[in-house]
Amino acid sequence: MATDKMFTVFGVSKYNGEYKVRFANDIMRIKVLAKHGHEDIRLADVEGAMTKVDGILKIKGMDEFQDAAAQSAIAEYLEVHGTTTTAKAPVQSKPAAKGVMKPKAKAVTPAKVTEDEDAPF
Repeated sequence: MATDKMFTVFGVSKYNGEYKVRFANDIMRIKVLAKHGHEDIRLADVEGAMTKVDGILKIKGMDEFQDAAAQSAIAEYLEVHGTTTTAKAPVQSKPAAKGVMKPKAKAVTPAKVTEDEDAPF
């Protein structure tokens, strides 16, 4: 995610015939969206601040967003910007078999730099 901003209001609205997810920190965002021509504005105030993906996952299960248009907008957002969860699973490594040694990283030696008086730079 490009940003780690936190929001408290999540929802969907219809603009130019297309449903999209919306984020805000105040439920009064409805007035601004309506003023700019949005229709079918549905915003939900969630408890506590959340990231965009966490908030969208939260409203995904709410009754107000169970229609096909809202679920489609939510699924589209998650497909592009998130995953099914923001918590990353820990990477589990397999233990090395007995007698098998893992290769060690080789140390990289810096390249030698020589100054040439005739160089153009």
